[in-house]
Amino acid sequence: MTDAPTTTTTEVLDGVDLAGRTALITGATTGIGKETARALAAAGATVVITARTDEKGEAAVTELVELVPGGDISYEVLELGSLESVRAFSDRFMAQHDRLHLLIANAGIMFAPEGRTVDGFELHFGTNHVGHFVLVGRLIPLLVASAPARVVILSSGGHHASDIVWDDLAFDERPFNKMEAYGQSKTANVLHAVELDRRLAPLGVHAYSVHPGMVRTDLGRTITRDDIADLQARAAGAGGLPPQVGVDVGAATSVWAATAPELEENGGSYLADCGVSVAADYAVDPAAAVRLWALSEELVDESFPDPSAEPDD
Repeated sequence: MTDAPTTTTTEVLDGVDLAGRTALITGATTGIGKETARALAAAGATVVITARTDEKGEAAVTELVELVPGGDISYEVLELGSLESVRAFSDRFMAQHDRLHLLIANAGIMFAPEGRTVDGFELHFGTNHVGHFVLVGRLIPLLVASAPARVVILSSGGHHASDIVWDDLAFDERPFNKMEAYGQSKTANVLHAVELDRRLAPLGVHAYSVHPGMVRTDLGRTITRDDIADLQARAAGAGGLPPQVGVDVGAATSVWAATAPELEENGGSYLADCGVSVAADYAVDPAAAVRLWALSEELVDESFPDPSAEPDD
């Protein structure tokens, strides 16, 4: 077992001034998303968080403003499992904001029972990847207009549980396995960052995927004893499960990815413990990243042209 990370969000942002920067963080009413919002707001950023309901959004903003007096923090309702909600949110955000410097795709589900989104996607893949794919794609013009800008996509070491199963994304032809479903969605998150950076880096927008570590949050509320046993068995060959950390440590790599100047030369990287890390080969394969982008466009019936390939007027 490796030693637990210790770097906190406060340490990462010591001396960092984000005044004039706008950050959007999905799923920031609890856990590391909320801590990411607190840390960025404390450093001076204008922060917009997303919540699944008005009630959750209002409660989170109230608490965040108490933690960061005078902080510019607001919320919008977004349900990533509904493309109608994603598109409505993106339209509202584009109408209300002319800049977006930091987009942190933090929201997600883990080890949920078998299910589908309202659009028919396997629940993990649809929520963790497809919803964010459409959201980020629709906000690309704002990111490019705000360059230098960054996109941070929360993945997980759990991506090692599964590559993309291209001919059976939704477990139609194989028994459902929540570890593999989660792993496939987290692999998609890494590949999304790889292709996003390839497309946007020439325009001053970098993308990164992040493994936050084993963090004590309510994300694992659906985990059963059998799931824990499965996790332990899968991790045995790698020395066992890593130690759990608090949200101030779990969110540190997200804020580091969003702000660290030394990452300018490492676009598309998979990050962990406030450093460049190593993902499974299949998760960083550029050809697979291109394939996933094309497949995702097909699945959502919406295209996001490569702005770096478009000729200047």
